[in-house]
Amino acid sequence: MRLLYLALFLALSLAGGTPPVLAAAPSVKTVVETYANIAEATYADTLAAAVKLRTSIQAFLAKPNAETLDAARKAWRAARIPYMQTEAYRFGNKIVDDWEKQVNAWPLDEGLIDYVAGEYGSDSPENELYAANVIANKSIKIAGRTVDASRITKSLLSKTLHEAGGIEANVATGYHAIEFLLWGQDLNGTGPGAGNRPATDYDLKACTGGNCDRRAQYLRVVTDLLIEDLTWMANQWKKTGSARAALVKGGNAAALIAIFTGLGSLSYGELAGERMKLGLMIHDPEEEHDCFSDNTHNSHYYDAIGMRNVYLGRYTRGDGSVVSGASVSDLVKDKDNAADQRVRAALDLSIERLGDIVKRAETTEAYDQMIGEGNAKGNAVVEKAIEALIAQAKELERAIAVLGLQNVAFEKSNSLDAPEKVGRKK
Repeated sequence: MRLLYLALFLALSLAGGTPPVLAAAPSVKTVVETYANIAEATYADTLAAAVKLRTSIQAFLAKPNAETLDAARKAWRAARIPYMQTEAYRFGNKIVDDWEKQVNAWPLDEGLIDYVAGEYGSDSPENELYAANVIANKSIKIAGRTVDASRITKSLLSKTLHEAGGIEANVATGYHAIEFLLWGQDLNGTGPGAGNRPATDYDLKACTGGNCDRRAQYLRVVTDLLIEDLTWMANQWKKTGSARAALVKGGNAAALIAIFTGLGSLSYGELAGERMKLGLMIHDPEEEHDCFSDNTHNSHYYDAIGMRNVYLGRYTRGDGSVVSGASVSDLVKDKDNAADQRVRAALDLSIERLGDIVKRAETTEAYDQMIGEGNAKGNAVVEKAIEALIAQAKELERAIAVLGLQNVAFEKSNSLDAPEKVGRKK
């Protein structure tokens, strides 16, 4: 790149022309600052959306009916938009990965929380709390120990029940616990329809499902916990926050490795692999990310938007304002313009292909139907998005090589790397 510029400079000088001004590559320090500024803004927007969700949930619980329930559900979907854009900060930032399981753990054994349909089953050899139903039971047993669940508190949910026994499917907190409490189980398999919990499950005067007072308390507490968790993370990205400090402390190379590890891991192992290819391989609706609400198409799409935000160093906030600055794209472009253009094109293609999934979900069929067995057209739309994400990861690997970074490892997925190990649904 520099040699080409020098050649152009000499040619123009000899011809009497004025050579162009070559913009200097940004410092890694400014790139890291932009990266952290975007994180701060995105988590702040995520927190603001969660506060709006709590307001809608409070209104629903005060007057449980179809209209207020629909408003709460819409607020939950809206809250997912900024949150999913933060996921590009996972994998490369330990502080985010250690925290993330509190707010976005999935899939979950919903029988831990509330009543479930008969086909769900009453027990599981892998999980003693598979159908514990803490809303209906004021006392439960964990590893032979009787636990007092008479009061549904933050401590009960976050410290006792969440991942109890070291089992990741024991999800008691976060977005998906709230999602289940608002929608209930999706009993439609790969047929049309999402969860359809009635508003009367929270009506103290005309209660359905039993234990409406405890269900309402659970929903209040889990929503308050989400806001506390998001407040904490938003603070970590402020000017004096621990997440910023950790990036700077590790040095320039480590900071860039963190950025690319997050982008590549979300693109490849997590989104293309665990969230998409696995469900497509086994045609299992339980493997869709937002499985109760049928909102998976949007969650996947905004993951991709978040990755582009980070690479380009530009984020459009919920109020329309823009946070932008020096980016890893600028660094790659300075070394190899063609490599940068390939990454940009790959990011755009992934968003286009995931956008096709969104369009299909809004006009034809939900994501869980798209991955259903025998649905050739739906399967193909999902497969094309997976292919785009894999190609995107490869272009990120090339950009990493251009910058001379070493030891950057993306998350893997058996569905992509060892499909023979994936148990297929019969």
